[in-house]
Amino acid sequence: MSTKDRVYMAEVKPLLNTSRVPIKYLLSTPEISRPSMKILSKIFAPKPTTPPRKKKRGIEIKTAPEIATMRQASKIVATVLKEISQMVKPGMTTADLDAYAEKRIREMGATPSFLGYHGFPGSICASINQEVVHGIPSARQVIRKGDLLKVDTGAFFEGFHGDSCVTIAIGQVKPAAAKLMTTAETALYTGIEQVAPGKYLLDIAGAIEDYVLSQGFSVVEDYTGHGVGRNLHEEPAVFNFRTRQLPNVKLVPGMTLAIEPIVNAGSKFTRVLKDQWTVVTTDNALSAQFEHTVLVTETGYEILTDRTFV
Repeated sequence: MSTKDRVYMAEVKPLLNTSRVPIKYLLSTPEISRPSMKILSKIFAPKPTTPPRKKKRGIEIKTAPEIATMRQASKIVATVLKEISQMVKPGMTTADLDAYAEKRIREMGATPSFLGYHGFPGSICASINQEVVHGIPSARQVIRKGDLLKVDTGAFFEGFHGDSCVTIAIGQVKPAAAKLMTTAETALYTGIEQVAPGKYLLDIAGAIEDYVLSQGFSVVEDYTGHGVGRNLHEEPAVFNFRTRQLPNVKLVPGMTLAIEPIVNAGSKFTRVLKDQWTVVTTDNALSAQFEHTVLVTETGYEILTDRTFV
């Protein structure tokens, strides 16, 4: 069966008015916010570290061999994040973590998915406290006791990507910060529990949003999860909040999704810094994020980036 034959033209619930969705949102990188798209279009990216791939419309359903490869890519990501979680300590810099991640990804036979992607200069995104996503690793950014550190990374292995993110408490953090981190992680697993054939993206989004709001926090709406596979970012956009502005896709076995709720202690609103990458909360409140690459199976789901078994 050819790849073309396995592209799933997603079934969308009739109640969703997709005619209102600009085509650039359906076919562009899902994780990039709508306000950031114009910014990224002006970036001249260096030669990519992974081969350029023709973008396909529709959602590609993975075969058993492809899923096996994605398990390997995802295991590499899970291993790196687990090791970073165990080794990070106050006084280290985010550049230290970036160098370690690149070294370990390459040692395990993969290449960093993020390095060079749209010009991004690191192998990890390292975002601290009020930084939401896409923080650039830096030798000037020192990690301190009490910080909430988000580390997001990906690995490209034999033609497929794995993608995952963790929030790490550096030493003892304030109770409010600990609650925020726990809420973001629980929100991820609450959303994952909704993954099964016949379910819809809104089932995931509604479960995440309801839980986060019940804890007194807000869900970032400028950034979403995404499909993942041959490309780091594929369709569909996996949103974490109820919306009629994005397609409410029906889940089928073989889909691979990066589910990644971002939870703010204050308002849901964000802005991009002058480096054109780092996103921060507009009110300087703390932010936390967790992400897994998840396979839709015949009976439910499989977490490909599960750190429990690495």
